[in-house]
Amino acid sequence: MPKRWRTSALVVLSLLSIPTLAAAAVFHRGAEATLSDIIVTNTREDLLVFFKIEGCFTREMDEAILNGIPTTFTIFVQLSRARLFWTDESLSAREIEHSIKHDSLKNEFQVRRTEDGSKALVFKDFAAAKKAMAEVRGLKVAPLQRLVKGNKYQLRVKAELQKVRLPLNLHYVLFFLSLWDFDTDWYTVDFTY
Repeated sequence: MPKRWRTSALVVLSLLSIPTLAAAAVFHRGAEATLSDIIVTNTREDLLVFFKIEGCFTREMDEAILNGIPTTFTIFVQLSRARLFWTDESLSAREIEHSIKHDSLKNEFQVRRTEDGSKALVFKDFAAAKKAMAEVRGLKVAPLQRLVKGNKYQLRVKAELQKVRLPLNLHYVLFFLSLWDFDTDWYTVDFTY
């Protein structure tokens, strides 16, 4: 009888520790990624958006990048015209990527941003490379000729870390990579043109 009690107690304690481990993983991950400083403006021809991704780099992510694991952020930008009594009319949907790769032989970081074309930005400083990854500056959302003066519009923005795809069964060995997955909530800016 006492042996059964010990076995039952171990099972109960094991089950109680699962939420604790899950909470530790969430705590270990750090703060959630957010978008900040969202600015919607225009040139003579285009509607532009500027913003920053905050809290997107964790210690584990930094270590993985420094060990040569390429990392990509995918950023979604949607523009729609708000309509009363109808569903909103979609005017533009953009998907851009920011990728970083560390070259340990040259001790440099290559950042590619699809909105800048295929040209890689090269940094010797990791902090500067991370800043380039986390900023969107002057992204063209839509030509102004698609907007009508006096109408109400809604701009939605979201960012996420692309899931790392490793060969063979390495994802089982490198389980820590799941601790630095992120995606932000959708951020909305309502404006009248």
